[in-house]
Amino acid sequence: MRAGLALGTALTAALALSSCASNESSSGSSSSSTPSSSSSSSTAPAANLNGTLNGVGSSAQSNAQTAWQKGFQTANSGVTVNYDPQGSGAGRTAFEGGGADFAGSDAALKPEELAGSFKMCKSGTKGIDIPVYVSSVALVYNLAGVKTLNLDATTTAKIFSGKITTWNDPAIAALNKGVSLPSSNITPVYRSDKSGTTKNFTDYLHQAAGSVWTAAADDVFPFKTGEGAAKGSGVVSAVTNGKGSIGYVDNSSVGTLSVAKIKVGSSFVAPSADLASKTAETSPLDSTHTGNDVVVKVNRTTTTAGEYPLTLVSYLIACTDYQDAAKGALVKAYAQYITSTEGQQAAATTAKSAPMTGTLASKAQAAAASIK
Repeated sequence: MRAGLALGTALTAALALSSCASNESSSGSSSSSTPSSSSSSSTAPAANLNGTLNGVGSSAQSNAQTAWQKGFQTANSGVTVNYDPQGSGAGRTAFEGGGADFAGSDAALKPEELAGSFKMCKSGTKGIDIPVYVSSVALVYNLAGVKTLNLDATTTAKIFSGKITTWNDPAIAALNKGVSLPSSNITPVYRSDKSGTTKNFTDYLHQAAGSVWTAAADDVFPFKTGEGAAKGSGVVSAVTNGKGSIGYVDNSSVGTLSVAKIKVGSSFVAPSADLASKTAETSPLDSTHTGNDVVVKVNRTTTTAGEYPLTLVSYLIACTDYQDAAKGALVKAYAQYITSTEGQQAAATTAKSAPMTGTLASKAQAAAASIK
């Protein structure tokens, strides 16, 4: 079966799995334009693939999925890939109920959730999390006259929980000396739908500012302060049209909005593919996920200026074994393409994401190859 599923595009050869407990690559960080040399690619024989794949999920993956659809369908003209960016929560629900062949999710499923019942999966088998997309979560704002803005985790937590309500609050002013901040009200904009981006954002606030943000990480935003908006596009629209507003979105969706820097150690850093790549590489893997189920525990409290604690690792959630072998073959082939060097580079070009490298890349490729 494995030989029959090879893609007509350049696929990445699986790297030797690291025996280290962490997910750190010895190759260092990689730019968004050139994948690390620790990931090699090879040309595989063409496959005769036919059929339709339907995915639902992460809006953060939307731009990357567009690039992946184009690349995969170009190499496999008999395949149609549809992806509906309804949000991570909607994707997980659709996949569980059989309404999608795979889900895109910015939050991995817990081991007990993966052992649940999925209509697409063969009886007695589980679901699987495969990392496919690494990016930054950006804090976007709309504040006339303010071209640069520095924030730390504690101040951000106070803004989004409603404890800081004006832009010239002393806590914000202390981080932005020399900047003229208005006395106008702050309108925090949050995702109103179940969102993996929200889970990453609230995980950062809970871990890095736990004394203020006591709510645990969740894909449902815990406060009703400010304005709710559905999907990343809704947050971008609300911030764009709302003076004095601030929100959080995947870095691929920033557009022309202003982006705040966040404090890491003694420095303030802006989101970037390079920093996201380094953070994903050096963060440990979640040891509660075993075998080919690969989940990254992003280091939210890093003090290394070359990292970005608001990094998002997004997943493709699929079956380890599909009831329909032909469907499993399509999902496997698609997963192998998007985790390959070529697929990762296509996403980087389109969505400003960080190509997976090193151990994370090899583990993702091995997970994709294990689908049946």
